Amino acid sequence: MKNQVQNENEIRDCLLFSEFEMSDVDYDVTFDIVDIDFFYETVTVAITDNGRITQDTFQLMKDQDGRCYFEYGRFYEKKVYIDDFNEVI
Repeated sequence: MKNQVQNENEIRDCLLFSEFEMSDVDYDVTFDIVDIDFFYETVTVAITDNGRITQDTFQLMKDQDGRCYFEYGRFYEKKVYIDDFNEVI
């Protein structure tokens, strides 16, 4: 259990200030990870969408390969995978 917590803290530290950009039909949407909590299985992201910046918390889910993602969109139809984020320097 201690090793799992340590690994999750290391992953969390690497993911903070990471960014992911997704192209929609007319504009780009940018996600910046603000916080990720593996205990409650949530991720808080700052979303830049069509010139507006919002912050939202999403439920973390895992696919059949064990990759973490959250769903985004009007009907939550788009999967945004956590490992697709890149560190911003």
